[in-house]
Amino acid sequence: MYAVIRTGGKQYKVAPGEIINIEKITGDQGDTFDLNEVLLVDDGSNVTIGRPLVAGAMVKCEIVDQHRGPKLIIFKKTRRQGRQKKKGHRQSLTKVVVKEIVC
Repeated sequence: MYAVIRTGGKQYKVAPGEIINIEKITGDQGDTFDLNEVLLVDDGSNVTIGRPLVAGAMVKCEIVDQHRGPKLIIFKKTRRQGRQKKKGHRQSLTKVVVKEIVC
């Protein structure tokens, strides 16, 4: 069984017991929450596709860790003008474990 969910402007294919990194969700380690934006559910025998969401479906998750992703370097340069700018960015992420898919 698996589901396709949408959170933080991205889509993820998840299955029970899987650990994924998603955009930051407020909460502490051990807190549980539900993701209601389920786009597709496959239970092995049939596939339910939402238009745009599957009605009544949700994914129950538990927060494992709050951390930050790798540093990304943003470098901008205007050629022949001597202008250049360098910035860095680290995205805040939440590591979650998928407990259950309810449809």
